[in-house]
Amino acid sequence: MNQLCFLLLIAACVEISYGMTRAQVKKTMTIIKNQCMPKNSVTEDQVKNIEQGDFNEDPNIMCYVACVYKSLQVVKNDKLDVGLISKQIDALYPPELKEPTKKAVALCINSQDNYNDLCSRVFHGAKCLYEKDPACFIFP
Repeated sequence: MNQLCFLLLIAACVEISYGMTRAQVKKTMTIIKNQCMPKNSVTEDQVKNIEQGDFNEDPNIMCYVACVYKSLQVVKNDKLDVGLISKQIDALYPPELKEPTKKAVALCINSQDNYNDLCSRVFHGAKCLYEKDPACFIFP
């Protein structure tokens, strides 16, 4: 193996071990955003400020939020799953956001139990995550 390949391999391992930057996470999530928007008949204007706490309870927006989280593979049995979320946080989030985000998840995971359908559960779970720690909330 030449030195360049070896250095690229080391860099990839470091990124995997320590997570991505917030900007890298957002960029990765943009692919999911672009898939979920048309599936749920929402526009960029309707969803562009979710990360800043604009949680409009329009049914299409609620299902869009659920689509994003399902695509991130953190939904199980039509609910956000703390174990799956924790794995994604460990894999993707920047080191400084991992523990605070996991703390918010622990505080919010049961908030979804007050709702009867996938879209409402996941939407309100995400809203709770924002409310508990806006600085750690990342959404496309």
